[in-house]
Amino acid sequence: MKIHCRTGLAALLCAPLLAFAAEGMWTLDKLPREQIQARYGFDATPEFTQKLMRASARLAGGCSGSFVSADGLVMTNHHCIRRCIQQLSSADNDVAKNGFLARERAQELRCPGMEINRLDAITDVTAAVRSATAGLRGAAFQAAEDEQRAKLTRECRGADAETTRCDLVNLYRGGIYQLYRYRRYADVRLAWAPEAAVASFGGDADNFNFPRWCLDVAMLRVYEGGKPAAVRDFFRFQPAGAQAGELVFVSGHPGRTQRQLTVARLETLRDTLAQQTLPGLSELRGVLLQYARGDAEARRLADSTLASVENGIKVSQGHLRALMDPQLLERKRQAEGALREFVAARPELKARVGDPWADIERAQGARRQLEPAYSQLEQGQAFSSELFGHARTLVRGAAERSQADGQRLREFADSGLPQVEARLRATTPLNPHYEQARLAWSLYRMRSLLGPDDPAVQLVLGRQSPAELAAALMAGTKLGDVAERQRLWAGGAAAIAQSEDGFIVLARRIDEASRSLRKRFEAEVLAVENEAAQRLAVASFEQGGTGRYPDATFSLRLSYGEVAGLEDRGRNVPPFTDLQSLFARATGSAPFALPASWQQAQGRVNAAQRMNLATTHDIIGGNSGSPLLNRRGEVVGLVFDGNLASLAGDFVYDERDNRAVSVHAGAIVEALKTVYRADALLAELLPSP
Repeated sequence: MKIHCRTGLAALLCAPLLAFAAEGMWTLDKLPREQIQARYGFDATPEFTQKLMRASARLAGGCSGSFVSADGLVMTNHHCIRRCIQQLSSADNDVAKNGFLARERAQELRCPGMEINRLDAITDVTAAVRSATAGLRGAAFQAAEDEQRAKLTRECRGADAETTRCDLVNLYRGGIYQLYRYRRYADVRLAWAPEAAVASFGGDADNFNFPRWCLDVAMLRVYEGGKPAAVRDFFRFQPAGAQAGELVFVSGHPGRTQRQLTVARLETLRDTLAQQTLPGLSELRGVLLQYARGDAEARRLADSTLASVENGIKVSQGHLRALMDPQLLERKRQAEGALREFVAARPELKARVGDPWADIERAQGARRQLEPAYSQLEQGQAFSSELFGHARTLVRGAAERSQADGQRLREFADSGLPQVEARLRATTPLNPHYEQARLAWSLYRMRSLLGPDDPAVQLVLGRQSPAELAAALMAGTKLGDVAERQRLWAGGAAAIAQSEDGFIVLARRIDEASRSLRKRFEAEVLAVENEAAQRLAVASFEQGGTGRYPDATFSLRLSYGEVAGLEDRGRNVPPFTDLQSLFARATGSAPFALPASWQQAQGRVNAAQRMNLATTHDIIGGNSGSPLLNRRGEVVGLVFDGNLASLAGDFVYDERDNRAVSVHAGAIVEALKTVYRADALLAELLPSP
């Protein structure tokens, strides 16, 4: 195959030895200090990284954040707290539409079920995990790893489950295991959220593009003992921001990258995206658009989900576009071939690692066979309903809690039970009609995907149609009541066995078949892939050491880069937008309509104030809400997105095209000062010298 080297991805793939300076989501214990020093003349000292670790925050639901005051104020993205906003909204008070500002701390509203973590310590436990899993394959390997995970996290947490969380972090796909100990904050309250119209200005049309004009920011506060938590380390605001070419850092929790997957695994992922993920998301978007044609309440409910679905479609399209590029796969094949040759030339290493590529390739056959039913039944894609989620948690929780910690399903390990219980206690308002519409669609899709004669479909539907079953389930449930969920949780197996709630009955009926699917999928697919990946890591370390960064794992990482524009379709795009161009772009029609508060403030705001900016950082989903920091550790921006080229970042990075997009720190300050007149928050962010 001949690769024509011109620009963009093709040029990148023609230079396999080229390492771009800004590439990498680096763990704090392996920062490329010499590389940063050589390019920017800055030394990322242990003191610098320690401050970053202690002032960074993680939203347990899948985003990043940062502490920005001594009184537990946490900055993140508006889109990261969409669920909290939905939970605090009603037909009479649409918080997404109207925004929210607590002018004093007594007005701050608790986000049901939300948890924020702060990383306090990292311990290497590779030897312990390797010892426990030595010589094991398949299900035995996975069981031993799970038991070791439960043991290590239990010992790390001790008796303090309320304020301590511990996670076993797998780096380099099994090459290194580390134990991360977090300070857990379970009382999280909303302090400020602007209106959705300005937080997501431009909507899906502008999503994953630059220039952008979004105030995608929100402020939360963590509490301890009913009072704002006192924190020692936090980032101060620098409203002046950073200049073009200036060194800046992103400290956050990228969710997942797949740059170290084998070609066989990437090919399966490509096919799943094309055949299942994108068709499913596209169908759901159609259902939501149709539902939104109802009254104002129907539009409010559908809009809360539609933004996430449309975002998922663009992300999946970007991933599929990258995986369908033959040049990318050819680059991966060349790197894989080089490692194979390296192993084959060393008999001792060959004896240790065997042929992990062949093992992973064989597992893809099992994945393709099992994944459709597994995703529908065990992963719950057939049951698009909050209430079914509660039912499964209750049914499984009753069974799992009677087992020893290391023998349970991973989601019911002692380390995760506080968050499970918090979700059951969360007072989430549910609209029965909306729940029923989504559930009927997901049941219909299951039948369409698997076929009406599939045993799983027959087990779920029996003789009912998807619409009939959805209606019957909604008519006969009390799981929307927090008190009922708590009663069933406290009552354990006896209460679950006696319950006649339709969702509980369904969860009980499918549990055995669903567990069987999970057992097979984990034994024949995940365990094989994970154990083989561990051997691949051994080979890779022998070839190139541990100087490279590991794939993202929703653990704290530092990325470095600089403020930079880009070239887009032959035009040079500057790295900044401003408030003047925001008002010029507003048309009055969604998604380019500004809320009344901004229209009224147009004559008062500083039109020259920079609003959004682009940087060269290597980021991915999960980095949303990460602070953008200068070399003094001051907030100069808030990451909320990437451009279209960054969507290939799951698999490859190119500094020439990839851009992270942030809200400018000065825009946040200007909005609080001039539009919202949030004097108390401003005083907290900008304390007197």
